[in-house]
Amino acid sequence: MKLTNIASLDPVITFSGRKGLRGASIADKKMWEEMQSNWEDFAKESEKIANELLLGNFEKQAITQTPEESESDNYEGKSRIIQVEGRVGQAFFRKSVFSAYNGRCCISGLSVPNLLIASHIIPWKDDKSNRLNPKNGLLLSSLHDKAFDIGIITVSEEMKVLVSEREREIKDHFFKSSIRSFEGKKITLPQKFSPDPAFLKFHRENIFEQY
Repeated sequence: MKLTNIASLDPVITFSGRKGLRGASIADKKMWEEMQSNWEDFAKESEKIANELLLGNFEKQAITQTPEESESDNYEGKSRIIQVEGRVGQAFFRKSVFSAYNGRCCISGLSVPNLLIASHIIPWKDDKSNRLNPKNGLLLSSLHDKAFDIGIITVSEEMKVLVSEREREIKDHFFKSSIRSFEGKKITLPQKFSPDPAFLKFHRENIFEQY
């Protein structure tokens, strides 16, 4: 019910004719505004709380271990903690984009998780304020992620795949079937966190290969 209360604050949901519940509190509204205005801090705080809960479970497990088990498992426990800390923010972005696109590449439809990447539209280094904004993400196969990252492909205002004219003369059969064949195809749009047109415009003007 709490999530449905919060859903009543989401314009994407209300625009579609759904309403959610009417019990959203002042705290719910404040949380929603905080999330929308500062994705990076919101994501980091969310991950911090999740990590604290996770580490709390590790501590409970350690109490039930025998001294021999604790001594042999200490090193692994520390390495796990470091790994969790290192994913703060990035994990939030990946999970959000994966969820938005239902675990499928928006170009090819590929649904093998290990071959999918939550790709930034505006690169990480170029816009700190939108690094963790799901609207700055596309779920792409690893091949299409690379092509998008180096500017071989982009997305038009009509949400269709564009392929760089510089690569027009490539004769490689695999390139034609895996990249060129999607030219003009409309990407599959998510039900939430649709890519921001301004971010896509930045990609077309600054990263996409132009003659």
